[in-house]
Amino acid sequence: MPESPLSLAVVGHTNTGKTSLMRTLTRDAGFGEVSGSPSTTRQVEGVALQVDGRRIVDLYDTPGLEDAGRLIEVLDQIGGERHDGPSRIESFLSSPQADQLFEQEARVLRQLLASAAALYIIDAREPVLGKYQDELAILTMCARPVLPVLNFTASSSARSEQWREALARVNLHAVAEFDTVVFSVEAETKLWQRLINLLDQRGDALQDLIAHRNQQALFQQAAAMRIVSELLIDVAGCERTADKDDAAAQQQASQALQRAVRSAEQDTIKQLLDLFHFTPSDVALLELPIQDGQLRGDLFDQQVLQYYALRVGRGAGAGAAAGAAVDVATGGLSLGAGTVIGTLLGTGIGTGLASGRNLVDKARGRIRLQIDDPTLTYLAGRQLRLIRALQQRGHASLTPEQLDNEESEPTSIWPKDRLPNAVFKARLKPAISRLNNETSLQNAARERLAAELAQVINPEQATNTNRQVDNGSSPRLA
Repeated sequence: MPESPLSLAVVGHTNTGKTSLMRTLTRDAGFGEVSGSPSTTRQVEGVALQVDGRRIVDLYDTPGLEDAGRLIEVLDQIGGERHDGPSRIESFLSSPQADQLFEQEARVLRQLLASAAALYIIDAREPVLGKYQDELAILTMCARPVLPVLNFTASSSARSEQWREALARVNLHAVAEFDTVVFSVEAETKLWQRLINLLDQRGDALQDLIAHRNQQALFQQAAAMRIVSELLIDVAGCERTADKDDAAAQQQASQALQRAVRSAEQDTIKQLLDLFHFTPSDVALLELPIQDGQLRGDLFDQQVLQYYALRVGRGAGAGAAAGAAVDVATGGLSLGAGTVIGTLLGTGIGTGLASGRNLVDKARGRIRLQIDDPTLTYLAGRQLRLIRALQQRGHASLTPEQLDNEESEPTSIWPKDRLPNAVFKARLKPAISRLNNETSLQNAARERLAAELAQVINPEQATNTNRQVDNGSSPRLA
């Protein structure tokens, strides 16, 4: 007979982050309601954590404890054995006060009595006050193991050590630190391990959950890198052509190329959000924000691309990013293969001259526009920063992530300070780019290049993305 799920009551003072913990552990930003107002959660709501369809943990979100001081006075007045806490709690729950003055506290205690243990959520930014000590005294009367969980520990105002000292004075030495806003797989693992120390008979099931969560994080990372690699292969091969003597046509081709790349980046961002179980509202997707008359955050921001060109050290790219003019009549040959059209078409557009076909185009009076090295490097850097942000974002966070012009070291994005071979190969095979040809969706050459690039930018974890990443769904409990 399968072992029944471990039932955990998530308890604590109002507004300490109980629902936030539920959101982050279930990877569900839509669970419950998170608000700065007290008593947001009024009813008990449950959700299951599963491993391969098997329920491991049933989590129950409970209302906040608000008046523990008066409740402990009521419990002291209840007759019966002084040390028989559960009997005193049962007597209280049978009294009229449980349905009137202490309705919320009664819901919490009923759920705790029906559970195997409790996670007592503490806002580590709050000072240690008597009301929290009263809450712990009441909870221990239920004769259930209690694991204190320090929330918001990443805050500069967190009082983690003070809380640990106070909890030790009431014989609670097993304490977990789990920030529901700044997420860490390691911190979640430690939380479950602390529970194993309290509930060793549940150790095997919780170890299964730990292994599953860590494995899913690795698969998620590999899948994210593959998504970004496919974007970079498509963008590297993306091209538009124009008559070399028609400046208006060249400008239109340049704009069309930029639109195609921007659109592809937006599609990739949506895929990454779906992969990590977030929504567009969790990320500020500001395509062309204006600040002090300058573009900020756009992929083709000239100041940022100039920085990337100079740091990457691609001579022609650096010159063009700085505003160097290119002789369109010579196809850009004066600055070498793969350069960009500077003042005429704008930073970030290249004239790919690496194949004989481009020379044929030149003879026919046309030029070919492709994305240059600095832009590809900047695009890769933006996506890798987004992946890191989503990996470290708790599902209870209410502040949008911003895609900005953070100047992380561009030379650290590619190994060996140069574009990977897969990117160069993609430039030579524009037919495989989905931005040129929608029928290339299942193109085998494109798939091989994307896999090769994923291995380069994430060598330890990009080799196996065949297993399906957990969709993050956690069934609600009645």
